Amino acid sequence: MSTTAGTPDPIQPIQPIDPLAALRASADPEHDVYLTGTVFLDIIFTGLDHAPIRGTESWARGMGSSPGGVANMATAVARLGLHTTLAAAFGTDVYGDYCWESLALGEGVDLAHSRRVPGWHSPVTVSMAYEGERTMVTHEHPAPPPAVQGDPPRSRACVTAFEPGRQEDWVRQAHAQGSKVFADVGWDESGRWDPAALLDLPYAHAFLPNAAEAQRYTRTDSPERAVRALAEQVPIAVVTRGAEGAVALDSLTGESAEVPGLPVDALDPTGAGDVFVAGFITGTLAGWPLADRLAFANLTAALSVQHFGGSLAAPGWPEVAAWWSRTRRAADGGADAAELARRYGFLGDLIPDRVRDCPRLRALPTIGFRVHDSAQRS
Repeated sequence: MSTTAGTPDPIQPIQPIDPLAALRASADPEHDVYLTGTVFLDIIFTGLDHAPIRGTESWARGMGSSPGGVANMATAVARLGLHTTLAAAFGTDVYGDYCWESLALGEGVDLAHSRRVPGWHSPVTVSMAYEGERTMVTHEHPAPPPAVQGDPPRSRACVTAFEPGRQEDWVRQAHAQGSKVFADVGWDESGRWDPAALLDLPYAHAFLPNAAEAQRYTRTDSPERAVRALAEQVPIAVVTRGAEGAVALDSLTGESAEVPGLPVDALDPTGAGDVFVAGFITGTLAGWPLADRLAFANLTAALSVQHFGGSLAAPGWPEVAAWWSRTRRAADGGADAAELARRYGFLGDLIPDRVRDCPRLRALPTIGFRVHDSAQRS
C-alpha cells in the first residue's frame, strides 16, 4: 500500500475539476451533499500471507489508516469535486483529532455541522486483508446523540442507508427542503424483506441496493426484474451486480441503462458501494444521461477495489483521468478496447489535460503524522 504522494508544483497549481461548475448559481444551497452518521478510525493491515493463526504473531507488510464509517462516503463524494458537509460526532481523543483533521484538511469536507464530544472514545476498526478476503475487528462505545438537531442544512443531495423499521426525521426534512435523497440498504437480519418496512423509501430520489437485496425486496429472480419493480416505487432505481456491473431505470425520464463490470484486479471491495453511490450522485447532480451516470459510478467503484481500505481507496479525478488516458491510448487495440473508449467518451469533455498527472495525498501510514506534516514530507 502506498502511503503518501507528492504534491503538485506550487508554481503551476492544478485546479480541481468541479463537475457542477456550469450549473452553479448564487441561490443554490451552500452544500452539494449532506451526510450524517458515525465516523470510525480504520486501521488496515495488508500484505498478510495468511489468516491470523491462534497463538501466533502475524506480520503485515503494509498498513494504512483513515477515517471510516460514514467518512468513506464523505471522502468519496468530496474527491469527485462535490461540496460535502458531514454532521458527525468526534471524540476529543487523538483518534478523533486524526479523523477530524484528515477529513477537514486532507479532503476538504465541511465539518461545521459536526461536533466534538469530550469523554467519548472514538470507535476503531482494524481490518486485515489476506487471500482475497478481509477480517475486521471493531471496538466502540455507545454513540452520542445525532450531531444535528432540527433541520439539516440545505443541500442538493443527501445520502442515507435504509434500515427496516427505522425512520429518520432528517431524511423527511431534507426531502422537504428540496434535497435529492440517495439511499442504499443493508441486509435484513429479520429475513422478512418487507419493502413497507423501509419507512423512508417514499422520500428517496434514487434507491441503490445490490442484486441480492433488490431481488429479495421485490420477490424477483433477476436484477433486471428487480430494477423494474423498484422503479414503480422510486423515481430512480439502480441495482448493483458487483463485478458484473449494474442496471438502472429512471422513471422520471424513461431512460434505462445497463453496464457490464470492468476487468480489474480486485484487492479489496471495502467501500466500493459507497464509491459507486458517490459516482452516481455526481453524474445525477451534473445532469448527465442515465447511461453515463451508471458508467461513471461503475468506473469509480472499479478503481476503488484495486486498492485496500475504505476511504483510502476512493478515487478522485486524477485517478479517473489516468484511467481514461490509458483507455484512449488502447482504443486501437481491438474491438473491445474501442468499445470501452466509446462508452466512456463523455469523460473527454470533463477532463482537461492538466489533470492527467496530478498526484494527490492518498493515505497516512500512521495516526502519529498530521496532515500538514505529511504534505511537507512528500
